[in-house]
Amino acid sequence: MPDIFTASGRMIITCSKRLAPYLEQEVRELGFEPERTFATGVELKGTVQDCIKLNLNLRCASQVLYSLKEFYCNGPDDLYEALIRYPWEELLTPESYISITSNAQHFTVNNELFVNVKVKDAIADRMRRETLLRPDSGPDLTGAVFHLYWHDNRAEIFLDTSGETLAKHGYRKIPGKAPMLEALAASTVMATKWNRKSTFINPMCGSGTVAIEAALIATNRRPGLYRKNYSFMHVTGYDASFYESEIEKLKQLITQVPGLRIIASDISDDAVKISKVNAGIAGVESLIEFSKCDFEETPVPENGGVVYFNPEYGERLGEISELENTYSRMGDFLKKKCQGYYGYIFTGNLDLAKKIGLKASRRIEFYTSKIDCRLLEYELYGGSRRELK
Repeated sequence: MPDIFTASGRMIITCSKRLAPYLEQEVRELGFEPERTFATGVELKGTVQDCIKLNLNLRCASQVLYSLKEFYCNGPDDLYEALIRYPWEELLTPESYISITSNAQHFTVNNELFVNVKVKDAIADRMRRETLLRPDSGPDLTGAVFHLYWHDNRAEIFLDTSGETLAKHGYRKIPGKAPMLEALAASTVMATKWNRKSTFINPMCGSGTVAIEAALIATNRRPGLYRKNYSFMHVTGYDASFYESEIEKLKQLITQVPGLRIIASDISDDAVKISKVNAGIAGVESLIEFSKCDFEETPVPENGGVVYFNPEYGERLGEISELENTYSRMGDFLKKKCQGYYGYIFTGNLDLAKKIGLKASRRIEFYTSKIDCRLLEYELYGGSRRELK
């Protein structure tokens, strides 16, 4: 078997639905050339060393998968027989801890847990045959993780080089109420017309995720700085010195942005405290001006930039009635106090969005959980708006 750390193979980088355009942008900026972009990811060629770089740098991704083997599979017996023939002993040791995930759609499958067990059994039986011992296994994605993709009669087994999802960036120790996933927050910031130098204002900041992601993007702080464990660290051939050199490169990428102002506010004292803790863990607390106030009292400097709201969407009738007033007030705030800015409102309730009272210049599609969302963009003319270039 070739050394997967240096042998080029098929890689799939997955992401949440509707984040693929922003993931592709990131991949290209890192110097890679995607072969295909689809609804939930990007395909390209590369080595596991390339996977290491991608894991450390990507903001919008979920998993970085490296293909180990493709095979015909028309049932559980085919699956087991194909996988027991793979030289797992060259990737793992008897002391390894392995986890299996899968995406299986075949007429013989009605339970993906059964598929996961079949994969685990094939790996363990092969290891016991070759080394006389079998590795431990379980659901925790803290060791070597393998992912099976099985649709119709085609199957493919991947090394999931990430393990735990990359969509969580590692700094948010206190999530707060209904937090936005970090990968989604980063993607929505990338979707705005913010130039990463002008003012970024985030009223109703909640646990601070959007403001923190804005600070991380502006100063080029990458997610790999906040995480210490990946699946690629738990397979034979892993070179810790390569990983450490990549971490040093990340540290060198951090930039200072003179005059950058990121302003975050919330009416909840707890939310502001949580935001400060999370920003502190991310190393950007000094870059964000936090204040406890109603959103209408949020400071708005005159130099222009971006104002970004992520309000509640409402699930109960009483909430909807109260939120109609809130959305109307947001529209008034943008219209009266944010002239010269681009305004953005991220919402999963398009009926409430009608209460904003402004015409959106763009309606950018996103998902959060299973909710169909929009990032609504408003060009807030008045005086002379500085173009965000």
